[in-house]
Amino acid sequence: MVDLNRRVIRHNLKERLSHWLLVLCFFMTALSGLSFFFADFAWIAEVLGTPQLARVLHPFTGLVMIIAFAILAKHYWRDNLIEKGDWQWLLNVVEVLKGNEHHVADVGHYNMGQKLLFWTLIMALVILLVTGVIMWRPYFAENFSIPVIRIALLLHATSAIALILGIMVHVYMAIWVKGSIRGMVEGWVTARWAKKHHPRWFRESILPELEKEHRQGKQEHK
Repeated sequence: MVDLNRRVIRHNLKERLSHWLLVLCFFMTALSGLSFFFADFAWIAEVLGTPQLARVLHPFTGLVMIIAFAILAKHYWRDNLIEKGDWQWLLNVVEVLKGNEHHVADVGHYNMGQKLLFWTLIMALVILLVTGVIMWRPYFAENFSIPVIRIALLLHATSAIALILGIMVHVYMAIWVKGSIRGMVEGWVTARWAKKHHPRWFRESILPELEKEHRQGKQEHK
């Protein structure tokens, strides 16, 4: 019998470093951005030093955030392609929240919730990048008319709110599913965790390796 307590790699070091750089830049960019749009949150600008410094650094931390996500997207996009069976997960999301994910969908490396978040982040970050460039003073804004800049401001704010809400859901689910955070901090999960939450990933990628190790172990003991 294979060892389900065996540690398996969920995220490698490069992926984890990119993820936590993304997290750091997200908070710096999101908090400073909120301080610009809502007067009651003006004090948050101090997260980047002073309000003046925050306005200078905000677009740069945003760029680093986008670059960090691009590195992750390069590794993750294939595993986040939406498949027909993924809709079963979404239709039974109540059961998922009850901890019965493995009963309602044959989940691969990522579930439908994670895939929807992935593509939402891509759309939001693309819009934030384009609109951010249009608004960026003193480098680019002077090349655009006031109406265009106003539309860019609206789209930028809307996309930023969508991004923040998406990240909030992501954090909630990471805390809700025990073991998820460890997978991104230390890089590993147990085979048992993979079997319960991502059965198809376990069956197609992990189980063959465990069975191979088990056979080799039996041969060595002969």
